[in-house]
Amino acid sequence: MAGDTPQVTELLAQVYGQIIDAGVFKASSIRVAEAAKVIENVQRDLNIALMNELAILFRRMGIPMRDVLEAASTKWNFLKFHPGLVGGHCIGVDPYYLTYKAQEVGYHPEVILAGRRLNDNMGRYVAREFVKELVKLNHALKGTKALIMGFAFKENVRDFRNTKVIDIVRELREFSIEAVVWDPVVDAQDALVEYKDLSIVSSAEALDGGFCGIVFAVPHAEFKRYSLSFLRSLCLKDPVPVIFDVRWFFQRSLAEKEGFHYVSL
Repeated sequence: MAGDTPQVTELLAQVYGQIIDAGVFKASSIRVAEAAKVIENVQRDLNIALMNELAILFRRMGIPMRDVLEAASTKWNFLKFHPGLVGGHCIGVDPYYLTYKAQEVGYHPEVILAGRRLNDNMGRYVAREFVKELVKLNHALKGTKALIMGFAFKENVRDFRNTKVIDIVRELREFSIEAVVWDPVVDAQDALVEYKDLSIVSSAEALDGGFCGIVFAVPHAEFKRYSLSFLRSLCLKDPVPVIFDVRWFFQRSLAEKEGFHYVSL
């Protein structure tokens, strides 16, 4: 942390020091403190982007990314990040602040923007891969319904700012698929203020079933209450429904045992 003057920095350190057990680090200036916060988010953004790119590559090669990470994580110095959707108001936004300032001083950042482009497109990628699996199983796309589980930008929070789940919803609409969002954590009325044409419910009781498949987007702990058997009951009996497990919430073998066609990043 830092303040406009050394005195302000000391005051802030005293205040925050009373509630932060790990201690307070005093940066040499506000610019340094803000730059440190920005690069923390940029670093995570790039690491997740790398995992997303590898997930796309290994999916084409028929290699399970989950198994790859499990094996790679046995090496002591491997940094374990997971592929997924990157939204929110930190990781998904802060890199743009830095790249804007970079261009102001005449530098065009390449690596940072490449990571942003990849992560910003993951919602659409998930939707398109989900559709491909539906087509393989002979689902009729026009007029069908898909269930999207989770709308928040990350698990167990109500915050849906910059959520990439909306990209899944919009991309599915391009294929004439109705996307019904179920999120027991997000306030549905708040979401409808920003996304007026969104179909969102807060409870399982509000779901009327008949889904061609499920995109499991956000692993809220609340979802643990619902079994794969229950989720299967919400789907069509035939053709086989698809479950796209973005965050590896389920075991493939258990999902397939319940009658799902299981896919994941």
